[in-house]
Order: sequence, then C-alpha cells, then structure tokens
Amino acid sequence: MTDQSTPASASPRYSARGVSAEKQDVHRVVDRLDQGLFPGSFCKVTEDVLAGSDAHCNIIHADGSGTKSVLAYLQYKETGSPEVFKGIAQDSIVMNLDDLICVGATQDILISNTINRNAKNCPGEVVQALIEGSETFIATMRDLGVNLIPGGGETADVGDLTGTLTVDSNAVVRLPRAQVVTNSIQAGHVIVGLASFGQCRYEQTLNSGIASNGLTSARHELLSSYYAEAYPESYDHSMPKDLAYCGPYRLDDLLPGGTGETVGGALLSPTRTYAPFVRDLLKDMGTVISGLIHCSGGAQTKCLKFGHDLHFIKDNLFPVPPIFEAIKNASKSSAHEMYQVFNMGHRLEVYLPSSEAPSVVALAQEHGIDARVIGYTEAHDHNKLSLRTSVGETIFYP
Repeated sequence: MTDQSTPASASPRYSARGVSAEKQDVHRVVDRLDQGLFPGSFCKVTEDVLAGSDAHCNIIHADGSGTKSVLAYLQYKETGSPEVFKGIAQDSIVMNLDDLICVGATQDILISNTINRNAKNCPGEVVQALIEGSETFIATMRDLGVNLIPGGGETADVGDLTGTLTVDSNAVVRLPRAQVVTNSIQAGHVIVGLASFGQCRYEQTLNSGIASNGLTSARHELLSSYYAEAYPESYDHSMPKDLAYCGPYRLDDLLPGGTGETVGGALLSPTRTYAPFVRDLLKDMGTVISGLIHCSGGAQTKCLKFGHDLHFIKDNLFPVPPIFEAIKNASKSSAHEMYQVFNMGHRLEVYLPSSEAPSVVALAQEHGIDARVIGYTEAHDHNKLSLRTSVGETIFYP
C-alpha cells in the first residue's frame, strides 16, 4: 500500500486542537529573514557579538516542555506530589540542548528558565520542584562531561493567561566557527537513527520515547473525559468536544504492550538528551558527519527542512514503541499523521558515509542507546521524504 504524496503540513486532528506540527505560518515569515552565518544549520548561528571574535559565533535558542506541563499538572492534582515537575524541568532544558548539539554546541551552555503559572493552581511547591529538577539535571550533565551553566530565570504569575502553567527555557552558547555542524547533508549518505526509548546508562527509569512533541494530541487521544470534567482549567474549551480528552485511559492505567509502565508514567517520561553521545561523536568523528537532525517539531518529516535536492528514504525504522501504538489505536490516526507528529522511535539522526555507520552505532551503544541505519539519501530535483513501514509507504514533500 502506498499513500498519496502529501505536503508535510497536513495533520488534521493536530490542527483541530489549535496546534501545528510544522508551524508553516511561522516559517512563512521567519524563512524570509536573515538566516545567519550558516544558512541551513539546525539553529541560527550569528556573529560573535559577545566578544567580537571573527573566529567565533553566538547561538541563542528558546524552547520548552510544551503541553507536557499540563500532564504533570494532572498527575500533581491526582497524587498531591509535585515531584513530577522535576521531569518537566528536564524536558524544557533538553528541548533546547538537543537542538544546540545539532550545530555542534556541547559545552559551556548558559541556561535560563521561565515559568508562567496560575499561582492558585500551581503554588510554591511546584516552582520549587521545577527549580530542583533543573539543578539536578544540570548536575547530571556536568558529571557526564556536558557543562551547562544555570543563569537564573523568571517566574510570572499569569493566571488570566493560563489555568495551569508553562515551562520554557533559553540557552546561549559561544562556539568556534570551525566547530559548527552546517548540515550540508550529502546524497549517498546513510542515516543512523538513535532510539528515543529504552533506558540509557544515565537514565534512572525506562523511557517510553514520547519526549516533548505531540503531547497535546497524546494527552487528548489517550486520556478519558474524566479529566475534562475534573480539571476544566487544563484545556481549551473552544476545541471540538469530540477531540477533548476523548481517550480510554486514566493516568494510572497500565499501558498496553507489556512494559509495565502506566499511561501517565509513559506520557511523562523525561525527554532523553543525546548530548553526551554527540559530544563524543563530534570529538571522534566530526569531520565525516554531514548532518545532525533532532526530530522534534515535524517528527520524521523534520529532515525536509535541511539539505538541498535530496530524497530522504527511511526504510529500516525502529519497531514502534508501545506509547505510539496506544496513541494510534486510540485515535485511529493514519500512519501519515503519526509519523509527522511523533518521533515514533528515534529522535536523533546522524548523516554520514555508510562505511562510518558501524562506529556511530557502537558509540551509541556505549551510552546504552540503541542505534541503527534507518535509511539513506539520494539526489533528487527537490527535497522529498519516503517513509517505508510495515503498513506501506508514505511520501512527504515540503
């Protein structure tokens, strides 16, 4: 079975909830702006205005945990324990960090956090857990040789804007220009994918692989109407009623698939960082890598934004982790939408010659991360993606 070729912007259930996997309206504006020193790099790279060195550059980045913070809020209200927010602090930092590593930044990254909360629903113990979670994650990274520097932050009480809270971060780094990964992805290279699931050597528990993208859909597709009734402050009431908390599960139900995880535990798995692996990768193999892609917004279609005149062929993907199977089964979503919204099993891609792939896989396994060659690139007259899975082939274009 082959799905009809489809623009990577089509994601109907996601869009109906007021979110966009591809943010096409944003890109129509920002793509016309100055693209920085290395157009095509994963993050915008600017001149070194901090020290004025022609040999260096600056990168500033902003991202956050998204609506995963609302899931933490639901768990907090159900259990009374603010500990769940420590993972949300990690999510917010990693969504910045793992974009930055894709331009080669793995050291001396300054982090600032912003918490926007409804103080009535999210009191001081929530803020305390978020701050402690940030400090713990930063200390863990430092112990693993990735130096993150806490730079303070801001907590804003904005109860008229949110019924719960949002948790965002900013990151700033100064980098030698010679170390920048420019994402000049070449035809004839293979794609090594690094698993988003399992338990790597610096994680304390099993990771479902969900990360921090697509959580609006994941929350509403899996969780039952109980949460709409009990916590009306946790969602937008202009959303179609049949898309709001329309799933079959409660947070403490077991996730199908035999992993032993609860639905809540799987949805709230802290986002894995690949920073320790990329630090070692760039040190050992930086000269042979043509690209690094963090499969965040846009998930498996993210690659379409990088390189020129390439056909990305992904034909050896990881088995789909149980969390994504549960979302697909509950929502009856197409493979097209699932692979566009969710990472579906791998969240980092390394592009390089096929002869070097075994070394990348071996290095990932040293960190306890499963890895495999998931595809390859070919020359084409425009960027195109073919996903070949057990349910057929889906073709995307920008």
